[in-house]
Amino acid sequence: MENPNPKVSVIVPVYNVEHYLAKCLDSLVNQSLQNIEIIVVNDGSKDGSGNIIQQYSEKYSDKIKAFTKENGGLSDARNFGIDQATGDYLGFVDSDDYVSGTMFEDMLNLAEKNCAEMVICNIQKVDEEGNVTQKLTQIPNMPEKIVLETNFSAFSDLSYFACNKLFIKELFAHKRFKKGVHFEDIQLIPQLLLESKIIAQTQNFHYQYLERANSISKTHNERGLDILKAVEDVEAVFKVSKYSSKTKELQGFQILEGVYSFLAYLAFVKSEVQFYRMSQELEDFIRKRDVKMKDILCYSRFGKNYLLSLPLKKIIFYLLFFTGQKKMIRKLM
Repeated sequence: MENPNPKVSVIVPVYNVEHYLAKCLDSLVNQSLQNIEIIVVNDGSKDGSGNIIQQYSEKYSDKIKAFTKENGGLSDARNFGIDQATGDYLGFVDSDDYVSGTMFEDMLNLAEKNCAEMVICNIQKVDEEGNVTQKLTQIPNMPEKIVLETNFSAFSDLSYFACNKLFIKELFAHKRFKKGVHFEDIQLIPQLLLESKIIAQTQNFHYQYLERANSISKTHNERGLDILKAVEDVEAVFKVSKYSSKTKELQGFQILEGVYSFLAYLAFVKSEVQFYRMSQELEDFIRKRDVKMKDILCYSRFGKNYLLSLPLKKIIFYLLFFTGQKKMIRKLM
């Protein structure tokens, strides 16, 4: 029997993840928080994912609500799940990842304790054997309760993943993930932050992000331009938000997401034609916003120079790009 009044709805979009789905669902049905619903959206999978979903929904009919739809992409599947959700708070878990057993109890307690519209936890990257390959601490220089009016640097410091956050459902009253684009998290999550007054965080590494062995060779191409388009969408919302006067933090966001995140993607673009075209788009992005090279090179995150905190290979790549040495970059790549 389904829980009639869940506190938390966790939305899990599924597309061809038969090798990883069971581990994901196990981590959700075994949450210490009992007052939870798990909305599993089969987005037109062609492998055995549908059978796994059916098995789990029958075994855990009190927690899992299963749906099947035509393939429409990650944003479409998440939006479908939002429409089905009945919880007071929403979480999103990717179907090849998994979470700690206390994630949603911990984050719900923080949301209620601090009257927070959004709660954040840390992320661990793991390999297919479950070994931790990287720890991603989100905002280490901030307290548990973050009042945005006085701590708005969080806007430019935060990593905008959807999957390591808990949101009060009201944030989605008029907002949805943008369909047909990549980097939909960068496009939407900052907009939700701009609708918030208080966010909270736990330093626990609740979310386990799987780096698949077969994802290393994924294609990087002009879809990376969606990063710049996402930043543009956020800028439009920022200008009419209650934080519109905080232009320093907006520039920090533009530099982190619009410059450094884009460059991190560009570094893996193999096509020379695409590389040069995307490089020009970034240069136009920087010029239109009158962002100075000094601001980019001296950008500080968590009180430290961001560029100097990166691996040496990335520092060399970025410096070559900023000094116009694109032919040298191509030789290195």
